[in-house]
Amino acid sequence: MSHTAHIPSHRKPRRNAPKTALRAGVAGGVLSTIAVAGAAGPAQAEPVTQTIEMPTITAGLSTAVAASAQATQQVAQDLQTQAQEDAAAATAAKTAKKAKAEAVRKAEAKKKAEAAAKAKAEAAERASRTAARTTLSASSGSSAGSAVASASSSSSSSATGSAASVIAFVKAQVGDAYVSGGTGPNSWDCSGLVQAAFRSVGVDLPRVSQAQSTAGTQVSLSNLQPGDILYWGGAGSAYHVGVYVGGGQFVGAQNSSTGVVQRPLSYDPPSGAVRVL
Repeated sequence: MSHTAHIPSHRKPRRNAPKTALRAGVAGGVLSTIAVAGAAGPAQAEPVTQTIEMPTITAGLSTAVAASAQATQQVAQDLQTQAQEDAAAATAAKTAKKAKAEAVRKAEAKKKAEAAAKAKAEAAERASRTAARTTLSASSGSSAGSAVASASSSSSSSATGSAASVIAFVKAQVGDAYVSGGTGPNSWDCSGLVQAAFRSVGVDLPRVSQAQSTAGTQVSLSNLQPGDILYWGGAGSAYHVGVYVGGGQFVGAQNSSTGVVQRPLSYDPPSGAVRVL
C-alpha cells in the first residue's frame, strides 16, 4: 500500500451539544467550543452537516425588559413621593395640634383673667356702695334723726286722695320678694315698686332710682308728707328709693333678704325726699 494512500479516519464525528445547553450558553462560548473541537479533529474529519440553532434576543423581549425596568423605576419614585407626603402630613398635623393646644390654653387663661377682673370690679363696687352708704348715714345721722323725729310728730298718718292710693298700693306689697329688675306683680326692686305705685294713680315716673330722686320737688326730711318719695344717696345719683307712708314709717323693697318691708325712718335714715303729688 502506498504510503501516500488515503487512510480513512475512524474518529467518530463529534456529537452536537443538546439544544438546551446551547440556548443556555452565550453565543461567544458556543463559537469557542466549536472552534476548539475543529482544531482537535483531523484535517480529513467528516464535515458536520447539522445546523446549530443559536439563541436570539427578539425585539419584543428587549421591549418587555425595558418596560419592566421603567415600571420598577416608576414604582420606586412613587414610593419615595408617598413617603415624603406622609412625612409632611405628619409634621403638619403635629404643628396644628400644638397650635390648637396653645390657643385653648390662651383662651382659658383669658377667660380666667376676665372672670377675676369682673369679680374684683364687683367687689370694689360693693365696697364703694357700702362706704358711700356708711358715710351718708354718718354725716346725716344727727340731722336725719331730728328730722325723722319731727316728721313722726308733725306729719299726719292719714293721707287722702292720690297719696292715700299710693300708700295703700305699697303697703299691699309688703312681704313680696325682692328681685333685681323686678316690676311685679309678686317681686320688685326698689324703683320698680315706686314706679308701679305712682302709675296706679296716673303718674309716670322714670324707671331707675337715680332719675326718681329728681322727678319732683325736693323737700326737707323735717317736712315730709305721706306719699313723698324717699331716696338714699345723692339727688340724681341715688342708689335706693322708698315711699313715706306717714307716722315716721316708710315702705320699700329693701333687699333679697328682707323683700318688701315697712320700717321706721330710724331703721335706715334717708338722704332726701321729693314730692310729686
